[in-house]
Amino acid sequence: MTSATLRGSLRLRLLLTTLVWIVASIVIAGWGLGSLFRSHVETQFNAELGTHLDQLTAHLVLDGQGRPTLSVPLSDPRFNRPFGGLYWQIDRIAGPGMPPMEGALRSRSLWDQVLTVPVDMPKNGEVHQHRIAGPDGTTLGAVERTVRIDDVSLRLIAAADESLMIEPVSRFKGALWLALGVLGLGLALAALLQVVFGLAPLRQLRNALGQVRSGDTRRLEGEFPAELMPLVEEFNSVLTQNAEVVERARTQAGNLAHALKTPLSVLANAAHGKDDKLAQLVAGQVEVARKQVDYHLARAQAAASVRVPGARTPVRVAVDGLVRTMQRIYAGRNLELVFHPVAPDLMFRGEEQDLQEMLGNLLDNACKWAVSRVEIYARIDGDRLDILIEDDGPGIEPDQREAMIRRGVRADEQVPGTGLGLAIVDDLARLYGGQVTLAESPLGGLAAKLTLPASV
Repeated sequence: MTSATLRGSLRLRLLLTTLVWIVASIVIAGWGLGSLFRSHVETQFNAELGTHLDQLTAHLVLDGQGRPTLSVPLSDPRFNRPFGGLYWQIDRIAGPGMPPMEGALRSRSLWDQVLTVPVDMPKNGEVHQHRIAGPDGTTLGAVERTVRIDDVSLRLIAAADESLMIEPVSRFKGALWLALGVLGLGLALAALLQVVFGLAPLRQLRNALGQVRSGDTRRLEGEFPAELMPLVEEFNSVLTQNAEVVERARTQAGNLAHALKTPLSVLANAAHGKDDKLAQLVAGQVEVARKQVDYHLARAQAAASVRVPGARTPVRVAVDGLVRTMQRIYAGRNLELVFHPVAPDLMFRGEEQDLQEMLGNLLDNACKWAVSRVEIYARIDGDRLDILIEDDGPGIEPDQREAMIRRGVRADEQVPGTGLGLAIVDDLARLYGGQVTLAESPLGGLAAKLTLPASV
């Protein structure tokens, strides 16, 4: 998992942060609880040894020959079971500077073994602790005390197998880690559910944005948490302001069109009916100016509409209307315009007037050059909309097709027009992130392919 992936996913960051914290907390808790339990068991282990040593001391007496003996056997039955895990031993101290006589008296649990304890000669009544080797290779925890009875010095030892301490600690740690593991899984699942349900409103917001983008609605709609409502309200406010800006731009474009067309009409009327060269020049230039105004106003309006989210236009309705219009315009030529069936939900993600502007120019060009037949296809390719218009006219040579899309270039000066039709279509298509391509049609003429964003 890369850092870029983490930066790009809020869900992953929340999950990873929570899981790291859960794992760290469980490890620290397991280590802490295990240490506390081990310390508790060690304390109990040593306290039990101390109790046995106190009993041994309390029951110690000397017989008539001055030999150590117990007045009453110790109460724990493990002292009487061979290698039972609990042991005691009484050593007689021979004299100053001399090592004690080991095993003068010992528990039955030692059987034929003798405990060997380091010689450190604790003071009378003082208790020392040791770890020593025991029967069968075991390790024992031992406590010792020196006592003096009737001028006889004795060393009393109580010992226990450390497995009596280690095994409970090991069992506890196994159960502890199992419980903490189950707890960790539960917390991880809770974190996952928290992220899934906690971020569900963001998925809802994304779906609402998708509806705006696809054109199903022009505002974010739905019930959102209080934390997201300011964002939703601000976004709706931006959408409203954007729509108002576009509407003002269109109004201003219309006003500019009227303001320019009036003086152009005056000039055209002044030159009308006159045969001199000046009048012809004025008339020609007025017509070019009108086309240029129409071109730039259409481009400006399209540039504004592209920035309005939520616009979507049914392709079939737009094409049907244009086909009927072209059939009326070119009724005298008996052209056959065939619009192959498309799905009713085939949508262009943009304004209807822009789609009509682009298709109208392409259809008009096809009808101008066609001999008898024009065919229109429309289909979805991923998130792109492809509209293909073919004719059976003379077509265009491959080396001239790219130049035909440039503004002002005409295929034939004898055919009416300014050469702006394909340029307008190409400019509008590029504003929407699309394009126009020209190729040879199976009908023998030109095939113009218009690629635009689809609303899916």
